[in-house]
Amino acid sequence: METCWLCVVLSAIAVYVITQFIRFLFADGDFTLLWAARFGTSPESTFRGKVVWVTGASSGIGEELCLQLASFHARLVLSARREKELERVKQMCLERSSLKDDDILVLPLDLLDRASHKEKTVAVLKHFGTIDLLINNGGRSQRSLFVDTDVDVYQALMELNYLGTISLTKQVLSHMLCHGKGSIATVNSVAGFVGVPLGTGYAASKHALQGFFNSLRTELTDYPDITISNICPGPVVSSVVQNAFTEELGKSVASAGDQTHKMTVERCVQLTLVGLANRIKEMWIADQPFLLFCYLWQYTPTVAWFLTNAFSKTRVQNFKTGLDADSAYFSKPKVKAS
Repeated sequence: METCWLCVVLSAIAVYVITQFIRFLFADGDFTLLWAARFGTSPESTFRGKVVWVTGASSGIGEELCLQLASFHARLVLSARREKELERVKQMCLERSSLKDDDILVLPLDLLDRASHKEKTVAVLKHFGTIDLLINNGGRSQRSLFVDTDVDVYQALMELNYLGTISLTKQVLSHMLCHGKGSIATVNSVAGFVGVPLGTGYAASKHALQGFFNSLRTELTDYPDITISNICPGPVVSSVVQNAFTEELGKSVASAGDQTHKMTVERCVQLTLVGLANRIKEMWIADQPFLLFCYLWQYTPTVAWFLTNAFSKTRVQNFKTGLDADSAYFSKPKVKAS
């Protein structure tokens, strides 16, 4: 009889393990995030009527965040440098929702102009009276080898991605501390906790943000209603590649390359908002095999280093020969046609 029960228990465990393995093969987010997507609080009920400030709102993930938040009837602050593009995004938000014109504030913002961040925060508070959620999405990527890259590029990446972000955060957090509640989310990257070739400066700025916000969270233990979230997407279809820094300031990327292998921006934002609605502190959002890399780096770093070195060698070789480094990431190096 005891043997029979043992067989049942072992069979149940085996079925559970196999089921989770199959789920993982098709997963595009970490298990905590996917659990929240299925059983957690819905973004629509969470963000209705909330004031959400999105930086980098003129394109890519930032634009899609605004569109989906508008469909949930959130009141929005759209910030980036390009005012014309912000007006375009605002119009799209109005067309896709029942929001009124004054429910969306277009607020041009330069993350590098840190002296203006207090003034911009005051403008938001004057318009809406509060800030429920700040989404730090503004920033730039990098596409160059370290040995070829000017140090000025590294300074620009840290000034923009890191210092610009924490400068604005400081102004908004002061307001949230006075009210004892609020959320600050930062669109980081898988590169915020793993090593990536061709983006040493970008990864450094994202590692800095990861360390900063993880540490900031420990200073806010007396404020349980203030949530700090790190959003870590893998490759996503957006304009981040064509806007990336290269080896010299002012030099643009030659080609964005093929992006068909990347996650759609719609799915990335959908999972992001699920995570924020459920107050998840860190979320990994990536298709396979990038999601697997996240788990390997977290739990088996020795294996992760071995695989990363193998794939990175291919990527660097393709980059040096002028091929598309991204789409060829998991293929063998080829010889560039003459």
